[in-house]
Amino acid sequence: MIEIRIRIIGGCGSGKSYTAKELSKRYSIPYFETDNFVWDRTAPNLRNTPEVRDALLAETTALNSWIIEGVHYKWGSESFRQADYIVVIRPNRVVQDLRVVRRFVKTRLSLEQGNYSQTFKNLYEMLFEWNRKYERVDMPRIMELTEEYAGKRMIVQNNQEILRWSSSNIHLAEAAGGVPTQVER
Repeated sequence: MIEIRIRIIGGCGSGKSYTAKELSKRYSIPYFETDNFVWDRTAPNLRNTPEVRDALLAETTALNSWIIEGVHYKWGSESFRQADYIVVIRPNRVVQDLRVVRRFVKTRLSLEQGNYSQTFKNLYEMLFEWNRKYERVDMPRIMELTEEYAGKRMIVQNNQEILRWSSSNIHLAEAAGGVPTQVER
């Protein structure tokens, strides 16, 4: 297993989870969802305390290899500092919305397991509130927060860009015995 730390961030339906799972399978690197740091999955709508959330993140970032994916950035900036690569996914809005709808349908039909109960209210909020605000308000903040790490930050429109990039760059890093410090774009 190669030692590499990748932080993936983007809005709902951007492809974060898919990309993290694919990279995890390809390179035998464990992946973690920031939602699972925030939410106590033992009961519906139960949040972890900030102390528990931060401790879970600290445990994860102390590992030699990890992929952390999620929308969260206001807490946990340590994951950006410790990452070898930061991937910011900014997909086409229509594609992103279609993914949100597809996930909603699949979980409602029990074809896919979700981390939370999919309701029409959730669907509306994701499509017309969260993702719009995320792109308008949160994304500029994320870009500002990660600016000091611009040398290891990639901004992509889709997960295929990341998977193509990883096919050549991660294998090169593995062959060289380490992770390059600069990201080729």
